[in-house]
Amino acid sequence: MARRFLPILASQLLIFFFMSSFSTTPVTGEDGGFARRLDRKLLGLKKEKLSHFRFYWHDIVSGSNPSAVLVVPPASNTSTAFGLVTMIDDPLTLGPKLSSKLVGKAQGFYASASQQELGLLMVMNFAFLEGKYNGSSITILGRNAVFSAVREMPVIGGSGLFRFARGYVQASTHSADFKTGDAVVEYNVYVFHY
Repeated sequence: MARRFLPILASQLLIFFFMSSFSTTPVTGEDGGFARRLDRKLLGLKKEKLSHFRFYWHDIVSGSNPSAVLVVPPASNTSTAFGLVTMIDDPLTLGPKLSSKLVGKAQGFYASASQQELGLLMVMNFAFLEGKYNGSSITILGRNAVFSAVREMPVIGGSGLFRFARGYVQASTHSADFKTGDAVVEYNVYVFHY
């Protein structure tokens, strides 16, 4: 019996000593030599602006070339697909038809994270391929209650022209085919960036 508790006790002591080491560190106001304040102009950051983007996200799970692939199947005893994880490389187009102009890709994954309703954890980059935004991305991380008319998720950052980005997206389902599982969702992105 003591053999079972020894590893647990040892890990708890390690955590205790690790946490207590923070409380004994004196606060001097010095940065320790690894951090410094910067003037945003040194990074080429000018005046912050607010932009609005509107495009359509095509989640294609059917056919021979799907843009969304099931990685982890849901638990067998759930009505909400709880536990499902799907990787995506979904087209972003100007219009709701897949043949519309491609402006980027939504790359990341979504996972069913609710046992009571179809609620997805969305983790994705909107990687743009068009115009001056080509090569830049906006990062989304949030909850998507799929059957709500409008879902709001935060913008948590970005790259390229969207460094230091913050804002939110609103998603609304344009169309869904319950036989194939394919869906088209309109995204409105409101983002502060430099």
